Amino acid sequence: METGVASYSRRSAFPNNIVLGRPHLTMAAQPGRNQQLGINWSSFGGDSLRVKAIRYSSSPTFSKATSTSALVTKCGLGVRLLINYYVKEKYTLGYIGGIVQEKAMCSGWRDSKRYIKRDRRRVSRWALGGPHLKSEAPHPSPSPTDFELNKKENVTASTASSHGISSGTGLPKRWIIVLLCFSSFLLCNMDRVNMSIAILPMSAEFNWSPATVGLIQSSFFWGYLLTQIAGGIWADTVGGKTVLGFGVVWWSIATALTPVAAKVGLPFLLVVRAFMGIGEGVAMPAMNNILSKWVPVDERSRSLALVYSGMYLGSVTGLAFSPLLIHNFGWPSVFYSFGSLGSVWFALWSSKAYSSPLEDPGLSAEEKHLITTKNATKEPVTSIPWRLILSKPPVWALIVSHFCHNWGTFILLTWMPTYYNQVLKFNLTESGLFCVLPWLTMAFSANMGGWIADTLVRKGLSVTTVRKVMQSIGFLGPAFFLTQLSHVHSPAMAVLCMACSQGTDAFSQSGLYSNHQDIGPRYAGVLLGLSNTAGVMAGVLGTAATGYILQHGSWDDVFKVSVGLYLVGTVVWNLFSTGEKIID
Repeated sequence: METGVASYSRRSAFPNNIVLGRPHLTMAAQPGRNQQLGINWSSFGGDSLRVKAIRYSSSPTFSKATSTSALVTKCGLGVRLLINYYVKEKYTLGYIGGIVQEKAMCSGWRDSKRYIKRDRRRVSRWALGGPHLKSEAPHPSPSPTDFELNKKENVTASTASSHGISSGTGLPKRWIIVLLCFSSFLLCNMDRVNMSIAILPMSAEFNWSPATVGLIQSSFFWGYLLTQIAGGIWADTVGGKTVLGFGVVWWSIATALTPVAAKVGLPFLLVVRAFMGIGEGVAMPAMNNILSKWVPVDERSRSLALVYSGMYLGSVTGLAFSPLLIHNFGWPSVFYSFGSLGSVWFALWSSKAYSSPLEDPGLSAEEKHLITTKNATKEPVTSIPWRLILSKPPVWALIVSHFCHNWGTFILLTWMPTYYNQVLKFNLTESGLFCVLPWLTMAFSANMGGWIADTLVRKGLSVTTVRKVMQSIGFLGPAFFLTQLSHVHSPAMAVLCMACSQGTDAFSQSGLYSNHQDIGPRYAGVLLGLSNTAGVMAGVLGTAATGYILQHGSWDDVFKVSVGLYLVGTVVWNLFSTGEKIID
């Protein structure tokens, strides 16, 4: 085996030189060690060397680089080397000698497409002897840099791109956090809506009246109400990872205990449902706390839309699979099977998630830089400025609008299967299947609205205008389609109106549900806890009131109340909301 050191020199003649970046910068192969830029190298197994960088110098050019790898190929009497390294806060290709093949470049390059296309043109110019782009020309360090020979290493890319791409998964870590939050919300609504299907055979078995059914449905919100503000304070002080993990485990256990509680007696069932609400009550404040730290402002609407679409898809999953499980295994099977999924999620969450990018030791420096420069990441809060928060009109706009929004939303969430069964005369299986369509529409509309909102913000439209437009759609759309239910006479049209109502409702994810992080990102958990407390109160009152209204009135009366509150919310939101930060 032949060994030696290739060291930096501005004056070396070919074929013993390796061109670095620009033609006048060369690496000359010389025996011994030169105390300038040094590369340990050796030949083995034919014409190729695999070299892994284990250390960079403290030079400004390389100081932000952490790792790289390269393939050195003997090319006649010369060599060619493709190496990835970090320059000016993004990855760029350094070229050392010979013609760099595009195949080799692509196998070790995992940046975004816009950089790949540009760098291909640059490499072609180098291959033809053209100048390097001067603004990004890599300069060799005058201090020692050691490379370790490793003939077993494969050619790999640097660990991240300018957009935070992880070499381990091909996905930015912040979007892994978003997907884990999405999956927790998927479970959240799966465990919540299964009761709206199971309540039909349960009420027949236990001989429950509509008022009792309304009481059982609303008991979930008793616990849910208790942990909204408390969950926000807890998340803002100790971090969202612990709080969300606790919530999922807690509500999963309560879900699995529901059949036992129902057979013991109504009081025990009410307590278990309230306990389930306690666990689910911390989910939204904890998620809001985590994403306010992990997600940059220009990705906020679509990340939140994706997470909240997990709730809608959870409803779809729960409503679709609950009838099948009930038909084949009995109604208790729904609670046992859905409840057990929480343990799988918790194992992934414990190993992958961190409350803040500053706490994640495996996060690439590039993605951390991207997140922290776009987000004003601060230390966890030690006290909550309640007087300041409650003195702001936009905060009250959030609270009132959340109440108006959730009244209609929770009525549809809990009573839709009953409406389909009693009014549209669908059987149990049909009720579950037709309930799926509105939630699928919501999942699609939420993500579409998120992308539209972020695009409008990037194009210069003010955040305030975007939030007002999106929330107005989220109020006026459902109001319009619910009024049409009184005038349709076919089940198909009724289901279509429900789907359109829920679909336009989902634009709220880019309206009021994104606004907490706009007006007070440091207190996002507390703000969501405050507004969602009002939303939960609407759920408690609306769900219970619906049972009472149906005993003394009709479904038209139920929908009229919802429409009235949607209109009130529209006025309040457009008069008092803002997209500017008002609480620091």
